[in-house]
Amino acid sequence: MPAINETVAKVTDRVIRRSKEGRARYLDLIERQRDEGVHRPNLSCGNLAHGFAASGEDKATIRGGHAMNIGIVTAFNDMLSAHQPYGRYPEQIKIAARERGATAQVAGGVPAMCDGVTQGQDSMELSLFSRDVIAMSASVGLSHGMFEGALLLGICDKIVPGLLIGTLRFGHLPTILVPAGPMPSGLANKEKIRVRQLYAEGKVGREELLEAESASYHGAGTCTFYGTANSNQMMMEMMGLHMPGSSFVNPGAKLRQELTRAATHRITEIGWAKDGKENEDYRPLGLCVDEKSIVNAIVGLLATGGSTNHVIHIPAIARAAGITVDWDDMDALSRVVPLIASVYPNGAGDINYFHAAGGMPYVIRELIGAGLAHPDIMTIYGASLMDGAQEPFMEDDALVWKPAAEASHDDTLLKPVTDPFQPDGGMVLLHGNLGRATMKISAVKDEHRTIEAPCRVFDTQNAVGEAFKAGELDRDVVVVVRFQGPAANGMPELHKLTPPLGVLQDRGYRVALVTDGRMSGASGKVPAAIHSSPEAWHDGPLGKLRDGDVVRVCAHEGTLQALVDDAEWAARKQAPAPAEQWGTGRELFAMMRRHSDPAEMGGSAMLKEAGL
Repeated sequence: MPAINETVAKVTDRVIRRSKEGRARYLDLIERQRDEGVHRPNLSCGNLAHGFAASGEDKATIRGGHAMNIGIVTAFNDMLSAHQPYGRYPEQIKIAARERGATAQVAGGVPAMCDGVTQGQDSMELSLFSRDVIAMSASVGLSHGMFEGALLLGICDKIVPGLLIGTLRFGHLPTILVPAGPMPSGLANKEKIRVRQLYAEGKVGREELLEAESASYHGAGTCTFYGTANSNQMMMEMMGLHMPGSSFVNPGAKLRQELTRAATHRITEIGWAKDGKENEDYRPLGLCVDEKSIVNAIVGLLATGGSTNHVIHIPAIARAAGITVDWDDMDALSRVVPLIASVYPNGAGDINYFHAAGGMPYVIRELIGAGLAHPDIMTIYGASLMDGAQEPFMEDDALVWKPAAEASHDDTLLKPVTDPFQPDGGMVLLHGNLGRATMKISAVKDEHRTIEAPCRVFDTQNAVGEAFKAGELDRDVVVVVRFQGPAANGMPELHKLTPPLGVLQDRGYRVALVTDGRMSGASGKVPAAIHSSPEAWHDGPLGKLRDGDVVRVCAHEGTLQALVDDAEWAARKQAPAPAEQWGTGRELFAMMRRHSDPAEMGGSAMLKEAGL
């Protein structure tokens, strides 16, 4: 194996040093939970009888206590295309478990909220904190002590981070995440964008827009653009928590079913005990997720131009395992990790084409081969992450794995590290008198990465839409949308702004977005300085901006600056925060908003109050 890149090594060492005390406490916790926690052998007869009362043919095996019982935590619902395939998984898993003399039970369900459905709606203000709810729901399911391993069924935006955060608090359990795969490709992405922008301009109606959207999102499976859901799957492969190459196999395929079966078989092999003896191949989640695997997740995100949401999710996941990472770590890695994937919205092809071009096995092999990813992590499947550089196939009705493709099958989607799409990663850290923010640059052309223009300040995204329709933004402009952070309103994604801002850019204006809110895994061609911290609700600097202030946003320099005289800037008072809005359940999340961490720490109330 090649030596690890110097910067990757330095960042990893820095994370290890910074996390020393927290990681030690975490490892002590999971060791105590393994030895002294709530387990089936320790349950009273009444406890145990409740736990297997409805287990049918598995009752005797669970009662006997000599075989693994697998806890299934599922995000199934049949309203969301990505999670609809999970409906049949528990029965498939139970059959596969019996093949290995084990059993499985659904430990619990977690909510699965779709940002695609709630985008631009009031309910989007519940989205980020649904991750805390998911983590707590997973914890409730696993708290019964009935299980010696866990399979996590989740795929989309907050679901995978939430499942990981919750299950890491039961880190003594071996755990595998089981994907469901993307829907087949639909309407071409360029055509979808064209219709959206025509609708924003009032040139086509709702029926034409709905027809285009329906042709894009048309069946069971994850949305096919490279947003947060598919970035989640990439991260799980980079951390060795999926069966190799399993992320992007379509639902309903025989290969998809066999990969789920293989995950079930594998979980029975990596428990604490096997055949009544301590298992030498014990692989608990809390040891699989360590400092090196977290760095690998960041490297994968940068190398593939993944979702901006993960600069919030990765720190939160890390904290649940006693690890501390920050945006400086990500920025340092971004300077040395090349962009080797170009998947819509960064490129033309979607995730199915990415998978066909070589997908994650190719990416893993390239990054390890260049010394940019740590191979020496505990995966759920092999001796190192390099064992994940394999692609699954069906041969003679059997599942087999073959080494990753030696060369990309489509160099418009995947390139080698030696000839990347760009020499640095897909994100940059911005800072200045407007705070610290992140920008996804993998989809932004070089000529649009520096914008200096008068700003127009808004407190809601709906107000931006109204100003656009009135023609008030037909000029060079930095659109500022503030009071969108975790404490203000739950930090909704502002992806609704993408079409109008894209129209302005296409008209030849120099346009940027600055906000303390989130954008999206679908962030596109308009430069967006997002997650600005501290947020305006906590007297962050966006609260000082006034219409007409000249703002400079520069990805090349890492600048986020209001070009206002220092004395005047210091003397300015904060704008008053807008009144809190009730309805759509938003009031029920008031406690989470009030106690939330800053975006850079993960934007979580649960982790903050837990002292993690």
